[in-house]
Amino acid sequence: MQAGTLTRADLAEALHSEVGLSRSESSKLVEQILGHLCEALAKGENVKISGFGSFILRDKGERVGRNPKTGVEVPIAPRRVLTFRASQMMRDRIVAGA
Repeated sequence: MQAGTLTRADLAEALHSEVGLSRSESSKLVEQILGHLCEALAKGENVKISGFGSFILRDKGERVGRNPKTGVEVPIAPRRVLTFRASQMMRDRIVAGA
């Protein structure tokens, strides 16, 4: 089984065929949803989608890293990272589909 990639166009097409919205309305709706999700994350809010999972922002402190090729120590700046944690329902569906 070859893994594919789900795109914005695929989501819009699914809305068009399953809900009956026009293609342009479907595309606008997908863009609006993704826009709201991005805005919330940019504000520092975590995003939870029931039955799907949670997008969680974590602040990582400064630390010392090492260049594996040269062995030179390099400081790694503090940063904010985005993590995703799938809901138990999603994990069960993934395991069942495998």
